[in-house]
Amino acid sequence: MAKTTDSAHINGKSLLPAAINGWEMFMYDQGRSPNTVKAFLSDVRLLTHFLAPDQSIGNITTDDLNRFFAWMEKERGIPCSPKTLSRRITSVKSFFRWLKQYGVLSIDPAEKVLQRSAISPLPQVLTNDEYEAALLAADRQRRKDKADARSFTLLYLLLTTGIKKSECLGIHVNHIDLDAKSGPHVFIRYASPANRYKERKIELQDDWIAAYKEYLVQYKPVDQVFAWSPRRLEYLLEDIGVEAGLTKHLSFDMCRWTCALRDYQSGVEADAIRQKLGVSKIQWRELFIKIKQLNGEMK
Repeated sequence: MAKTTDSAHINGKSLLPAAINGWEMFMYDQGRSPNTVKAFLSDVRLLTHFLAPDQSIGNITTDDLNRFFAWMEKERGIPCSPKTLSRRITSVKSFFRWLKQYGVLSIDPAEKVLQRSAISPLPQVLTNDEYEAALLAADRQRRKDKADARSFTLLYLLLTTGIKKSECLGIHVNHIDLDAKSGPHVFIRYASPANRYKERKIELQDDWIAAYKEYLVQYKPVDQVFAWSPRRLEYLLEDIGVEAGLTKHLSFDMCRWTCALRDYQSGVEADAIRQKLGVSKIQWRELFIKIKQLNGEMK
């Protein structure tokens, strides 16, 4: 494979900082978000604190990397959780894979470094009774003398689509098609090309459509459907939870996991749930394990 302009000036005798700078330019050229690039660079730059400053990248071995991760985990003196260690291994592997892919290195020293899996704690979900109580609490807002369909429109959309907070905030009025031949749907879109694989159409429920039409009349959104700050929408969910008498903290994340679990319990195929959530096949491995655990299938 031909070298890119980012790696053409780097070779096996180059030092780590120069190679990392080339990788940084490459990631930005690929459309990676600034936060992703910052996280990857922070992880890989830790190598410069462990390896000798004059050690060329071509002389870095698998043993060097294994000793680096052992140092980070047990000897560095700064806490490193299993999840953080797993992420840093992923970053280092990505860095050396890039060096080999573009012909800078003939052998990838990180290829044989064992990846550590770090499955985070199980998320909270709503039980069936809590699910109904939350929707009833939101629906009561629609039935008051001064009718307000906002809470129900927000909550029911989250519980039936499983979208994330950022995706919810990114929905514009023209992303919702109630007259599509294939049925009413919302189109989840992303501005960054790096996230285009997450774009998808999600079916909308009749009960939600009725509330949404009320919401359109009441709030008259022009562009963004939910034109409030993230924190304001979080408060709306919290208020619904309080009114419903929930002991749990109702959140975007809880709604997302509840949606995924209920779809699984309803017999929706696993890959259809994955596509609905907009996650990659690699991310789905851990998510699917958690869904099965939430369903009582795995310990």
